[in-house]
Amino acid sequence: MGGPVGFRPKSGSIPESPGVYRFKDAGGRVIYVGKAKSLRQRLNSYFADFAGLHPRTQTMLTTAAAVDWTVVGTEVEALQLEYSWIKEYDPRFNVKYRDDKSYPYLAVTMGEEFPRVQVLRGAKRKGTRYFGPYSHAWAIRETVDLLLRVFPIRSCSSGVFKRAAQIGRPCLLGYIDKCSAPCVSRVTAEEHRALAEDFSDFMAGNTGRFIKRLEREMREAAVEQEYEKAARLRDDLQALQRAMEKQAVVLGDNTDCDVVALAEDPLEAAVQVFYVRGGRIRGQRGWVVDKVEEAGPGELVEHFLLQMYGDASAETLPKEVLVPVPLPEVEAVTELLSEHRKARVEIRVPQRGDKKALMETVERNAKESLKQHKLKRASDLTARSKALQEVADALELDQVPLRIECYDVSHIQGTNVVASMVVFEDGLARKSEYRRFAVRSTEGDVASIYEVISRRFKRYLEERSATGELDAEAGPGLDAGFGPELDAEAGPVLESGPDAKVGSGPNAEVGPKADVEAGAEFEVQPGIDPETGRPRKFAYPPNLVVVDGGPAQAAAARRALDELGVDDVAVCGLAKRLEEVWLPGEDLPVILARSSEALYLLQRVRDEAHRFAITYHRSKRSKSVKESALDEVPGLGPARRQALIKHFGSVKRLREATAAQICEVPGIGPSTAETIVSALKGQST
Repeated sequence: MGGPVGFRPKSGSIPESPGVYRFKDAGGRVIYVGKAKSLRQRLNSYFADFAGLHPRTQTMLTTAAAVDWTVVGTEVEALQLEYSWIKEYDPRFNVKYRDDKSYPYLAVTMGEEFPRVQVLRGAKRKGTRYFGPYSHAWAIRETVDLLLRVFPIRSCSSGVFKRAAQIGRPCLLGYIDKCSAPCVSRVTAEEHRALAEDFSDFMAGNTGRFIKRLEREMREAAVEQEYEKAARLRDDLQALQRAMEKQAVVLGDNTDCDVVALAEDPLEAAVQVFYVRGGRIRGQRGWVVDKVEEAGPGELVEHFLLQMYGDASAETLPKEVLVPVPLPEVEAVTELLSEHRKARVEIRVPQRGDKKALMETVERNAKESLKQHKLKRASDLTARSKALQEVADALELDQVPLRIECYDVSHIQGTNVVASMVVFEDGLARKSEYRRFAVRSTEGDVASIYEVISRRFKRYLEERSATGELDAEAGPGLDAGFGPELDAEAGPVLESGPDAKVGSGPNAEVGPKADVEAGAEFEVQPGIDPETGRPRKFAYPPNLVVVDGGPAQAAAARRALDELGVDDVAVCGLAKRLEEVWLPGEDLPVILARSSEALYLLQRVRDEAHRFAITYHRSKRSKSVKESALDEVPGLGPARRQALIKHFGSVKRLREATAAQICEVPGIGPSTAETIVSALKGQST
């Protein structure tokens, strides 16, 4: 692939000053805006080694036809200009944060003669004070209903307000004292505005003076023996306290901060923000972003802060912003936000204490938000259909891959090597058809992929051609089951007896009749599972096999299929580092658009295979670690070791047991129990 040398600036023409640059396409549209401490150093990096750039950057450069720049005096000015240009031009290759859902705000329209409290969504309006955002509109309405007892400001629409003024009679809220009824002049405009100011102050976190005022007035009414007034004030006080209880106390009373957390994968990122005012969580909001430009976690958070606070009013900016990772330009961002707030804003990463614990909570919310976003996107029938068609087009398949199988290998330095197979049909995971493999090969990932593909498709060919009886000792290479592996030549991997497992699912129990060691034979109908009577899952071939890896893994999978004579299944590899799709025998990868549904689907399939393999590997490693302490105890075979672990639950509890307690395990006599006790004590010392 050639580099975009046609519009490269002349050597020495780029200044070394800080500034902002714009890449434009052939039509003159701005497609990317960036800032730099040194324009020369930053722009030269785009043209120095095109092949070494990230695929996203390569795509941007091949789309561009020109570049220009503007020199500024400081990094803060560069940040301001970059934000202004991104907002003005909306470049396609810049990160753009979008709400993961529409969040409602509690709004007080202070710009009107008679301010009104209401629930609002969407763009903010001038002259209106906003509180929140909240997760649900009903949460706002509950809070407002409680506060209107104490601050009876108008909550009706303009039409209702005008009609009440015309007929000289207030609405229901005016009769039940949840509105001061300015429509019929029960209070003046100044008195009503004072109520709205108090309401806003309470919502902003200045709760103490209102609680103290009500307590004082309640005591004075009681002293004056005005018990009805005292009872009403008591109820008002309880209403304020209930409204405060709805907002969780997480930090000290004087803490005003925004807590920002990030969850990401190679294609998308989710940001969650908790707004803490007066030590209480006043609101929560989330954003999701497609990673169309190459950016690390620090850069993503920096972009987010600029976009979130770029149009915010000074009064909404907090004293402190807690972020999950250090920002690359933290001093410049701090200075910019401080100028905007007209007071100092601190940006820091919490290391310990309550703020660190709150950051962990926000991070969990960010991960859940990203997960829900992916599930919502995966459940979209149109998006799934588009993804499958894009995969077929990119890989030049004869038909849409309605069934995709993905394989991944997991191990630690060649020990406990396992592999997974996950199945996606019509773009959705079919977990009932997942399989896991105990791999015999110790020659690396390529050999493991070759072995697993060979075993899976041998099973497919055998099930397809089965017409009568199938013997568990039918010959080399026959897999009698998946999940915990039952292989006729597996040796130590072989499981038999009453607990032998075979069948279509990882946990399908066959029972005593499937004693593989005894050479039992069982009847198999073509493509039919003998236990469930349902079609055998391995009787169906996939349209596409995806392996986690690059050209070597893809070639190994293709070689395994060719040796078995399977020529109607397509193969590709998906490399993690650059998300490249490799086809067997090709020198260059297939590059899918970062925002394409096809890449999104292939990544989900690969990540699910990786998760499933890791889970199986951990379970095997845990089992081997548990039993390794008993390996050196003389007189203990596999059966006795398993019986001891099953009885005590762990080696730690076994070490704490006495010889008499160990004798309670079936098959363990007094002399063996003493040997176990002495051997385990020797290990612990």
